[in-house]
Order: sequence, then C-alpha cells, then structure tokens
Amino acid sequence: MYKIVVSNQCECFKKSNLENNLTFESKDEALSKAIEMKNIMNSDFCKKHEFQLQEMFNNFVISFYKEDLKPDCCGNGCCM
Repeated sequence: MYKIVVSNQCECFKKSNLENNLTFESKDEALSKAIEMKNIMNSDFCKKHEFQLQEMFNNFVISFYKEDLKPDCCGNGCCM
C-alpha cells in the first residue's frame, strides 16, 4: 500500500479539490498521481510556496519549506 501525504496544507490546498492521504496499491500509480498533484499545486496555487515531492518509505510526501528571509535580505542574518 502506498500513500500520498500533503504535509504542509496551505490555504490554497484547503480550498482546492485535491485530497490528502490518498492510498494506492501500485507504487507507479501513487507516484504518477503525486507528481500530477505537485505540478497542479505549483502551477495553479498562489505561488507563495514551491511544492516538492519526496519518497519516504511507502509514502510520497508533498511539502513546501517556509522562507523566513525578507525579500531584500542578503541572507547572513544582519537584516532580521
């Protein structure tokens, strides 16, 4: 059994028709659906996040990483 898990559920995901915790018998079927979902999320959502897909055991996890830097920050911590 293979599962697709959306670990970070932003407001766009909650408002969408996409479902979390989908299960599949086939790894190929689960991977295909996970890629499709990630692509939809990256192209159709508000673009505040970039969603990534990772395989973890029998799960395909879709998540994003929050960016804490200010847009014009150099990244060395002096702008915080």
